[in-house]
Amino acid sequence: MTTLDSPVTSSPAPALRRLYFARFAFAVVWAGLLLLAGPGLGPLGVALVVLYPLVDVGAAVVDARSSRAGGPTTGLYANIAVSLIAAVGLAIAASSGVPAVLRVWGAWAIAAGLAQLAVGLVRRALGGQWPMILSGGISVLAGTSFLVMAGGADPALTSVAGYATLGGVFFLISALRLGRR
Repeated sequence: MTTLDSPVTSSPAPALRRLYFARFAFAVVWAGLLLLAGPGLGPLGVALVVLYPLVDVGAAVVDARSSRAGGPTTGLYANIAVSLIAAVGLAIAASSGVPAVLRVWGAWAIAAGLAQLAVGLVRRALGGQWPMILSGGISVLAGTSFLVMAGGADPALTSVAGYATLGGVFFLISALRLGRR
């Protein structure tokens, strides 16, 4: 009897690396489109703010599937739930204006940042996770600033483009660091 053994990778690093490169590319393109859409809530702006957390859901699903053998995925499943709720909340908030969208986005950034921070801490031994840990912490701070911005004069959606770009840069750095391991 002949059996074929398939190599089993014990590390999710190669899959994470590809995912992180994709997340970087998406964030940069998304931010550019949001800037083109302008500071208000036109149809493109609404579609983009709802799309972002849905892509986060898809990325977390891919991450959880590739990471099952590599450790706990509780933080990823929490992020999936939070991002799904955020997408629905953003779709509803869009009918109330930019301040409402910034409030939902801010709450999501805080919750998703805490989940990202937790996942990064659990994965420290994997390598390449310090950018993710920093990004999670910065997301919590940025989320708080979005909540404050929502109550300020002339709130604009373009502020979240910088947030997405910075997050994308952290994904790129993490992908590059994972490639060194």
